[in-house]
Amino acid sequence: MTASMSTLPDVLRLPLTERTEPGVPAQIIGVGTAVTPEAYSQQQLLDLFAIDDKRIRSVFLNSAIDRRFLTVPQRDAAGVPVAEEQGDLLRKHKRLAIDMGGRAVHAALADAGLSLADIGYLCCVTSTGFLTPGISALLIRELGIDPGCHRVDVVGMGCNAGLNALNGTAAWARAHPGEYALMVCTEACSAAYVVDGTMRTAVVNSLFGDGAAAIVLRAPVEGELPGHIRESGEIGEPGERGAAGAPRVLAFSSHLITEAIDAMRYDWDDSANRFSFFLDPDIPYVVGAHAELVIDRLLSRAGLRRSSIRHWLVHSGGKKVIDAVRVNLGLTRHDLRHTTGVLRDYGNLSSGSFLFSYQRLVRESVVEEGDYGVLMTMGPGSTIESALVRW
Repeated sequence: MTASMSTLPDVLRLPLTERTEPGVPAQIIGVGTAVTPEAYSQQQLLDLFAIDDKRIRSVFLNSAIDRRFLTVPQRDAAGVPVAEEQGDLLRKHKRLAIDMGGRAVHAALADAGLSLADIGYLCCVTSTGFLTPGISALLIRELGIDPGCHRVDVVGMGCNAGLNALNGTAAWARAHPGEYALMVCTEACSAAYVVDGTMRTAVVNSLFGDGAAAIVLRAPVEGELPGHIRESGEIGEPGERGAAGAPRVLAFSSHLITEAIDAMRYDWDDSANRFSFFLDPDIPYVVGAHAELVIDRLLSRAGLRRSSIRHWLVHSGGKKVIDAVRVNLGLTRHDLRHTTGVLRDYGNLSSGSFLFSYQRLVRESVVEEGDYGVLMTMGPGSTIESALVRW
């Protein structure tokens, strides 16, 4: 005898893509972002650091970046930036990461209509400095979050780390229906620069900016319809958040390109006596060549095609990598409008870039109930991470 839909457990009434794991999928119910106070155009940075090399100037001025938020070194009496030692950079990272992270947390909670007391799980992501205790412990102390909340720090995974962290954060929320999980990516890229006039460092120095982004997740308890949280703390119906409610996090797919494991790395530079980030010039094409594999795996497991996806939120890694992904996945420039817009206005924000794009999509109010979206990040490893969401 076939059971009627009314007698099936809630999880079995969901579409196949929403019951790939036990429990009801977590939803993103709030988002917030923050940056440092000062923004600079590429030309302003070239002038500030007196960069005359034509090759380096070309890298800066052809980056598709209009401005970046950065915290530049103090200047001497002649207006020349003072060299920063590694200890100075670590202290800068701590100060900026906590400040931006805290403001992003407050913004995300406000967007969800929640307070600090509601946080049951805190996941903090950073790759631009090393701290022990980590950002999570420092934010708990600085913001006054309940010291008994569950927490984890994701450190050193680079630009892809936001989706690695989202995977674990969504799983925690799914396993604890009704409780609130918060993930914050806070990257003080100003604390990861080496200014030495070489092409190796110029590529990095032309690209990254300071920024933090946070999201709040919650899985409905039994008997609740997927929706979002009103300011009163009650569950709302789908459609109350913008045009389509809060997106459900359905699935993830990952791929480590082992033959390119050293193509993006953050390691010690003996000559500069500090850590230095390295990007292989060919990495955009390597990432682009593997993008189809990851995305098709993600979608095939859900019985979907690329044409089923209406919204694409890809990491703003740089002009070349965005173009490589667009061409290899057969996407349009409109599909990646928020990715390129974030790159233009902020540069590469490392792990939180895709959440800046997500916030822009939410504010655009074009999403409709039932729409599918793909989140995609790329970073050291070399790694491609992806997630499937549905509104």
